[in-house]
Amino acid sequence: MATESVTVDNPYGLQALWAQGDFIAKGVLILLALMSAYSWFIIFTKWWEQRRLLKQAAEAEKNFWAADNIKNGVNKLTGKGNIFKAIASEAIDSAEHHDSRMTQQVPLHEWIDNVIARGVARIGSALTTQLPFLATTGSTAPFIGLFGTVWGIYHALVGLSGATQVVLDKVAGPVGEALIMTAIGLAVAVPAVMGYNWLIRRNKSAMERVRAFSGDVHNVLLAGKR
Repeated sequence: MATESVTVDNPYGLQALWAQGDFIAKGVLILLALMSAYSWFIIFTKWWEQRRLLKQAAEAEKNFWAADNIKNGVNKLTGKGNIFKAIASEAIDSAEHHDSRMTQQVPLHEWIDNVIARGVARIGSALTTQLPFLATTGSTAPFIGLFGTVWGIYHALVGLSGATQVVLDKVAGPVGEALIMTAIGLAVAVPAVMGYNWLIRRNKSAMERVRAFSGDVHNVLLAGKR
């Protein structure tokens, strides 16, 4: 006796959510998908920036301080947008042209310190750019998913209103929305929060390397030694 193969559509899956959901349910799903995609984009791009910075820090430690003087050390730093080269170059320029500027009334050590501090602050600001989006996603995505859940339950209740008996086919789709939206919101929020905390810790480590290098450059320009 032959057995018939019966295909049963899953009323609680993403396909049913998209097929049976209204514009609000689809809008919530699209919003969560965009938030997730952009969060992962930020995580990977910021990781790459941090990786490049730490690589430049290792190069500076190896090559810059091995030079016989600070100018030759700057020439040994390679790579486009090398922040350590930029900091050292700005510090050297501020020291050499201090007397020829209106800033000559400012003590040399204060002027160099201010120039270096501005460079370090600029780097710190660049590293933290877009990270607030991860924090915002982590805090709001669960509530957006919960809104989708509430809307799905509302749809289920609307499907039951006026009916003399409960028909599963009429409520399966809305119930599927209610079950899956919260899970999607959490799936978007958790990587965003973990990525935010991870990047913040790596930023702290990277900025410690930058501040240490900047302090050494400051000491070399003023005292002639690291």
